[in-house]
Amino acid sequence: MLCNALVAKVPTRGKSLLPTNLSIAIPEGTYARIAPRSGLTWKHSIDVGAGVIDTDYRGPVGVKVGDRIAQLIIEKIVTSNVMDVEDLDATVRGAGGFGSTGIGVSETNKEKYFEGTY
Repeated sequence: MLCNALVAKVPTRGKSLLPTNLSIAIPEGTYARIAPRSGLTWKHSIDVGAGVIDTDYRGPVGVKVGDRIAQLIIEKIVTSNVMDVEDLDATVRGAGGFGSTGIGVSETNKEKYFEGTY
């Protein structure tokens, strides 16, 4: 869990880089990924920009003091061979995008789930 190291005020619809005062050494063959916490995003519309920390980075990782605002996930680096193909195998999902496999959101109730402009 990543926590903010100082009190900061982020303007409405603004963005800020907030320090954690955390520096880490990541094991070879892995990388660190900073991911948002779903509760903070859903309840307070605060999101964390996606971030990847490379194995060789040693600087500080950079929300009200002690707030749990993000997750630090260490993942293995897996590289695959890429194949150039004309067509992909069919799946049940197909080309369905955002929301196609989750709860149904109709035009009449989407305001309940999504605020702001879209």
